[in-house]
Amino acid sequence: MSGMLGRIFGGGSDRKEETAGRLKLLLLSSVYFLIIAAYTILRDLKNSVFMAVVGKEYIPWAKIIVLLVLVPAILFYSKLVDRIRRYRLLVFYSLFFAAASALLVYFIAHPTIGIGNTDQSPYRLFGWIFYFLVEGFSPFVLSVFWSFVSSVTTPDEGKKNYGLMVGGSKLGGMFSAGMAWILLGSTAFPIIGGVSDIVKHQIVLVAVTFFLLMIPLAIAFLMRRVKGRLLHGYEAAYKVEKKRSKEGSSGTGIFAGLKMFFKYPYVLGIFCMIFFYEMLNAILSYLRLHVAQTTGGSVAGVSAFLFKWVFIMQAVGFVFSVFGTARILKRFNMKISLLMIPAFMAIGSLVFFSTSKAFLIMLAYIMTKTTHYAFSYPVRELLYIPTLKEIKFKSKSWIDAFGGKFAKSTGSSIVIAANKLGGVFFYPILMGVFTVVIGLWFFVAFLLGLRHEKAIKNNEVIGLVDEKPEEDDE
Repeated sequence: MSGMLGRIFGGGSDRKEETAGRLKLLLLSSVYFLIIAAYTILRDLKNSVFMAVVGKEYIPWAKIIVLLVLVPAILFYSKLVDRIRRYRLLVFYSLFFAAASALLVYFIAHPTIGIGNTDQSPYRLFGWIFYFLVEGFSPFVLSVFWSFVSSVTTPDEGKKNYGLMVGGSKLGGMFSAGMAWILLGSTAFPIIGGVSDIVKHQIVLVAVTFFLLMIPLAIAFLMRRVKGRLLHGYEAAYKVEKKRSKEGSSGTGIFAGLKMFFKYPYVLGIFCMIFFYEMLNAILSYLRLHVAQTTGGSVAGVSAFLFKWVFIMQAVGFVFSVFGTARILKRFNMKISLLMIPAFMAIGSLVFFSTSKAFLIMLAYIMTKTTHYAFSYPVRELLYIPTLKEIKFKSKSWIDAFGGKFAKSTGSSIVIAANKLGGVFFYPILMGVFTVVIGLWFFVAFLLGLRHEKAIKNNEVIGLVDEKPEEDDE
């Protein structure tokens, strides 16, 4: 604990620079706190509202259809990357989703459109729109945040600070999940007990709107108070991008990020790391929702059940990220750290398939999600640091949006196929898929770790073909 406090508040020889560095860490952690506070509510509210309005059996189809919805959104985003500065991207999407959340506050209470109408139907557009909006939050807020962070962070800063930043986000998740859990599920407080389910859902969506509106203020303060040289990030990549900007060649087109998949195996490797996780997680999430619906009952009961377990997950994740992530990254190299990611999933899925008890199923799900957000996520984001802007922002948007959703739709398709076969074949099919995918995951993690370590050691910029970093002219 003292080491953690020392990194945040400790002094040094250059007090001003260290103070600015700590301020940078504090503000980035605060932004991540706000993002996860909003996302924690939206992510599980999306499922409970969709099941109430449209029906649980359509969730696998929603994960497939969302691919078509997100493609034009990614192309628009790729155009924005060439036109506006990095931090303004985050401000723009934060404000967009704040406005969307404010509209949801109104429509969720509508007597025929909202959750007050208990007739489930695949033709009720509100459920689909709610689901698609929330699915866009991760690639266009969470992903943009990490793109910005990787562009202003050095490899050493990432290893030291990413665990603390994730710890800050877990506090945000605990706060919002705890608030939603108490509001939606508690009967101990008379005031809460007298509030309708619709108003409760409106209140948590108002909280989401507030969290998102605070993000632009924190970003503006960061850009105003932290000196530009402390926002260079990986210096070799910064010099290349500075040179391109001077030459007027920084714009690379809306498909540049997609082209990087075919040019650089490193980018494809990052895609595979996300694809393998999201595909398997989609299967585990479907099984978890069955437990939630069976246990929760009403729409508010299902939401409360989900938020209770999310609160537990965020609490465990906070402890792991603050006291575990930084220590693991300091003790082990990137290759070993990357290999730990499929190992965690293998252990969690083994527990998942070996029991039918609701408590143990949720515990196994918490394990896989906690290790993903507290450890796997920051480790994966470290991979972007030695890359060019095209990979950090454009390739990452395709990976996190299209790639992540494609993985979820693949997992959902497997669930659909297994459900059709049904009976004794359901679980053996899923276990076979997990075995093959986790085996491939270990292989990709090993190769990716080798390439990352080589790039850092040789001061390489991944995504650079013929150009070399410009000599420092400052």
